[in-house]
Amino acid sequence: MSKKVVTLGEIMLRLSTPDFKRFVQADSFDVTYGGGEANVSAAICNYGLNGTFVSKIPDNAIGQSAINHIRRYGVDTSHIVRGGDRLGIYFLETGASMRASQVIYDRAGASIAEASPDEFDWDAIFDGADWFHTTGITPALSDKSALLTEEALKIAKSKGITTSIDLNYRKKLWSKEKAREVMTRLCHFVDVCIGNEEDADTSLGFKAGDTDVTKGELHLDGYKDVFRQMKDKFGFKFIASSLRESHSASDNGWSALVSDGNDFYHTKSYNVRIVDRVGSGDSFASGLIYGLVTNMSMADAAEFGVAASALKHTIPGDLNHATLKEVQELVKGDGSGRVQR
Repeated sequence: MSKKVVTLGEIMLRLSTPDFKRFVQADSFDVTYGGGEANVSAAICNYGLNGTFVSKIPDNAIGQSAINHIRRYGVDTSHIVRGGDRLGIYFLETGASMRASQVIYDRAGASIAEASPDEFDWDAIFDGADWFHTTGITPALSDKSALLTEEALKIAKSKGITTSIDLNYRKKLWSKEKAREVMTRLCHFVDVCIGNEEDADTSLGFKAGDTDVTKGELHLDGYKDVFRQMKDKFGFKFIASSLRESHSASDNGWSALVSDGNDFYHTKSYNVRIVDRVGSGDSFASGLIYGLVTNMSMADAAEFGVAASALKHTIPGDLNHATLKEVQELVKGDGSGRVQR
C-alpha cells in the first residue's frame, strides 16, 4: 500500500510579473497557485505516494480554481473545508543577477486564517496516514491558525503518525518574539524539524555560528552545535537544513545538512542557475519526507531532497514537477542537462 502524507496550510493565488519585469513595468501577471504545504503535497503525489492537502478555501470560483490546480497533480483535496471570505494572494517580481526577487502579500482575512479545529474531521483526515507535515507559515497567519496547527500536531502524534514542520519564518507575518513563543510550543509535538539557519535563529532562538548566506559562506560546525541544542530541547528524531550560498539572484550553491542528533551528514552541493526559487525549500522538505517515509537512510533521504530541490530551481511556478526518475538520475550523478531523446 502506498504511503499517505497529510499536509495542513494555506494555498494562495500567485501573480508574478512575466519576463523578469519589475512591478512598475508590468501590465499583466502570470497566474498560478501555491503555498508551502500544498507544494509538498503535490510533490509527494509526483513521486507516487498519496498526498492529502487540508485547508479552508472560500466557496467561490477562485477557491475552486486553486483546488483544481493541485487536484490535477493527484492531490487529495476531499478534506478541504469550504467557507470564509477570500483566498490569499501574493505578488512576485522575479529578480536576476544582483537584483533580488520581491514578494508582496495580500493575504489578510484569508479563509484559512479564520478556520477552527472543530471544522475538520481529523479521524477521517488521518485515517491510514503515515506522516503529517505543516510549516511555520500557517501558525503565523493568526492566533486561530496557531491553535489549528497545534491541535492537528497533537492529534497526529496521538495517533502515532510521524510529524514534521518546516520552520519557514516570515517577518511580514509576525515578530520574532511571537514566533518563538508559538513555535517553541508547537515543536514539542514534532518529530522532524526542517529549516535553514535563519529560521532556527528567528523561530526558536538557536544561532548557527558565523554562517552568512549573503556572503556565500557556510560554517558547518555552527549548524552541528545548533542541531545538538535542538535535539536536547525538543527530542527531534531528525533535524535538517537546506544550505543556500547566495552568489546572486541568478546563481546559488545548494546543499543540505541532516542529523539525528548524533550523526551529521552534508549532502553533495549543486551550483544552480535559478529560473524560479520559490518553493525550493518545500521541494527539499517533500524530498526528505519521501525518503524517510519510504525507509531510505537519513543520508539517502537528504540526497534525494537536495536533488529534488535543485531541480525545482529550474522550474517556473510554486510546484516541483521534477519526476521521480529525474531526481533519482540526478542523485546518481547525471546533472549534465543534455537533451533526453
